[in-house]
Amino acid sequence: MDWGSIISNALRSVVGLETVIFAMAAVGLNVQFGYAGLLNFGQAAFVAIGAYGLAIMVFFAGLSLWVGLAVGIGGAVVLALLLGVPTLRLRADYLAIATIAAAEIVRIAFRSSTLREWTGGSNGITGFDGQFYALNPLSNGTYGFGPWRFSERLTWVLLVGWVLLILFCVLVWLLMRSPWGRVLKGIREDEDAVRSLGKNVYAYKMQALIIGGVIGAFAGFIYALGRAAVQPDLYGTELTFFAYTVLLVGGAARVFGPVVGAAIFWLVLSLTDNVLAQAINAGYVSSSIMNPNQVGQVRFMLVGVLLMLLMIYRPQGIFGDKREIALNAR
Repeated sequence: MDWGSIISNALRSVVGLETVIFAMAAVGLNVQFGYAGLLNFGQAAFVAIGAYGLAIMVFFAGLSLWVGLAVGIGGAVVLALLLGVPTLRLRADYLAIATIAAAEIVRIAFRSSTLREWTGGSNGITGFDGQFYALNPLSNGTYGFGPWRFSERLTWVLLVGWVLLILFCVLVWLLMRSPWGRVLKGIREDEDAVRSLGKNVYAYKMQALIIGGVIGAFAGFIYALGRAAVQPDLYGTELTFFAYTVLLVGGAARVFGPVVGAAIFWLVLSLTDNVLAQAINAGYVSSSIMNPNQVGQVRFMLVGVLLMLLMIYRPQGIFGDKREIALNAR
């Protein structure tokens, strides 16, 4: 087995595109779930709205990249309002049901043949990334050092992604140290007590839902530009659950919890994938037990077992606090 290749690929995944995307989506969930106690199970919808808003405006409407970004952000705000207005005055589980249903509605709508003219149907959209890469100041070649060497295109999108991710983490840190953030955390603990102090709990919840959704839309921008394509099945329910996994591994209500959680999650996935694949090729694992086509499923099973152990012995995550996940879900 080539352990050098295995470790190199794992280290690349720590700063790779998937880490950036899921960390950013989880930062949005951190505002909603970690700090406000909102059970949003439809973060994939906000990511999809961002990605498709950008792709549709650039490819089909022929508008600029910046218009696409504005439409994606506006779409995330509208979606948050549509979800929040009827549910945020009710119990937490109503929002959970509404968001998981909305995520599937959005995915199926983008996949629909009726809207193929604007969404590309099940084939998705490509060819909208030219304006973004035209802004790339890097010349052709590879950049980085050691195992972290990437092409100029990937380096550019990773650079933009990591800068945005750090800015969002700083924004969350500032917000949660402000009076607004303290009220938000109070709502998570006991919204009746906050309401008795004269605060508009509904407005604070709506603001948290919008902010988290907009951050999710930016994850969609990076997802679309990094892959140079959008395809509806990329925004299934598993995207939301992976984002929650990332958040809980790092620790809810911790500013850098999503970033650390995403790095660990994709590091473990990469290690298990490469170790299993090379063990089969080297003959250490019999084909009667597992064949190369089953590696993808088995690695998620192994990661699932590790996550179960983490939730049993440290449910608050690596940097979290048990009190941060004890929600007042009335």
